[in-house]
Amino acid sequence: MPYQPRPDDIGFLLFDVLQAPQALQALPGLTEADAPLMAQVLEEAGKFVAEVIAPLNKVGDEVGCRFEAGQVTTPPGFANAYRAFWQAGWPALSAATEDGGQGLPRVLETVLYEWLRAANHGWTMAPGLLHGAYECLKHHGHPLLQAAYLDKLATGEWLPTMCLTEPQAGSDVGLVRTQAVPVAEGGLLPGEHSLSGTKIFISSGEHDLSDNIVHLVLARLPGAAPGPKGLSLFLVPKFLPASAEPGAPLGPRNGVFCERIEEKMGLHGSSTCVMRFEDAAGWLIGQPGAGLNAMFIMMNAARLEVALEGVALLDAAWQQADAYARERRQMRAPGPRPASRGPHDSADLLIEHPAMRRILDVQRAWIDGGRVLGYHTSLQLDAARRHPDPQQRAQAQRWCGLITPVLKAAWTQQGFDGASACLQVFGGHGYVREWGIEQTVRDARVAMIYEGTNEIQAIDLLTRKVLPDAGAGLAQVLADLQAGLDAAQPRHATLLAHGADLQALSTTLVQASTTDAELPFRVADDYLRAVALVLLGWAWTRIEATPGADVPRWQAPAQAFWDRVRPEFTLRAELVRTQIR
Repeated sequence: MPYQPRPDDIGFLLFDVLQAPQALQALPGLTEADAPLMAQVLEEAGKFVAEVIAPLNKVGDEVGCRFEAGQVTTPPGFANAYRAFWQAGWPALSAATEDGGQGLPRVLETVLYEWLRAANHGWTMAPGLLHGAYECLKHHGHPLLQAAYLDKLATGEWLPTMCLTEPQAGSDVGLVRTQAVPVAEGGLLPGEHSLSGTKIFISSGEHDLSDNIVHLVLARLPGAAPGPKGLSLFLVPKFLPASAEPGAPLGPRNGVFCERIEEKMGLHGSSTCVMRFEDAAGWLIGQPGAGLNAMFIMMNAARLEVALEGVALLDAAWQQADAYARERRQMRAPGPRPASRGPHDSADLLIEHPAMRRILDVQRAWIDGGRVLGYHTSLQLDAARRHPDPQQRAQAQRWCGLITPVLKAAWTQQGFDGASACLQVFGGHGYVREWGIEQTVRDARVAMIYEGTNEIQAIDLLTRKVLPDAGAGLAQVLADLQAGLDAAQPRHATLLAHGADLQALSTTLVQASTTDAELPFRVADDYLRAVALVLLGWAWTRIEATPGADVPRWQAPAQAFWDRVRPEFTLRAELVRTQIR
């Protein structure tokens, strides 16, 4: 069953729960972002995703990308779909108007890419880095480099890659060996260098979707310091410009070659490439030795998108399982005979079995709550950049810095675990290819690995965000969330108690880590999960407090959260405490 976006659900969360239009219209440059405009964009985006992208998901998995003589051919229909995508202006939603974009709120782009990933994860891998590459070049690129490449990235006419990983340097980018040697004279643009080295696991490193591919490459200058501080960032195109004039046509092929594509567990519709740079012309972005600082703009944007990728794939799995559960009859359900059963029916629909409803409602609790948190974070990104009040900008930035690693790790974990649970609804039929759910499970697994493994996200949260300021930043975020809770309401009181427990746990970890340096690394995963559960609880208090949420659509997953998901907090907190010695 192809994925179907549901703009009504998104509209309720954006317009009613989060009141996004009111928040956005307070920001300079977004005063026209009212609910009717946003709803219209979402309606059209949903149609495009459902009609153009979702139907290609199955062929992308079954045919996959083909590699021959250094060239990659994407699955049938992928190239035409991408051409339609960028020519319709979808990649340019939130890019600045002066760069060819539409200047719309970032959250609309967030929803669009969530739907795209749910509909066709493999296809979406190619444009998934566009916004981050655009922001990186816009903030750190030389004006002449921007003139040559910025509008192509803003509109999506040319696709980018992010080239970090090398055979000997997986998550430890400090081990990168790719060399960049300055070109003394004769370069097309200022800051030209000659790059040589090999990169692996490069998503969409070679393809037939766009006329040019813009690689952003981490490399070392001669005499650079060892480790991460010695890395610089370079823009290396597949095809060089024919001249230094802005808007010049494409010229000769650069020294960038795809040596092979990986045979993967999933994501067959996306080419994962081994790339060789052989005296390739590239141009410095940002300052020498500050490559990671420049690329962090791209990486942090990618981490939020990957968090919503977990939500997306969980929603795709839920849609598949829910549809199956409403048409498949198996055994008799306990309790009174449901109205859907005739007097002579020997079996009930799967949806009438409590075990199946439990699986589906628990996943919806994570999907809907994850959307509230993801969209709120996207709104905070615009606030951090645009809000006229410095205090509000700082508050928004604090939220994004602390919460992004939590969302990435917790929701990609749930995306895979929940997709596997949804497969269970199908029984044996889920394990064969006919129904499509096994593809969703395979495709979901990689999100726990890339853009920083989930373990790295957890370690980053605890060792770089919580311990250095003795938990003050997290305490402030929790205080902001708890400000709207009513201790007289039992569910709110429970969440307030969990928040207090989390703060006490943070204080204990700060103290205990001074004598046990390994402690934060032992408990980081459980600590992050505990934080995620408190955040998810806040999201559900927001949903439940919104007029219109008192219907089964929202009540069933809300009940599943409080009964089946929330109690995990106690387990995670105890797992952390048992490691304190």
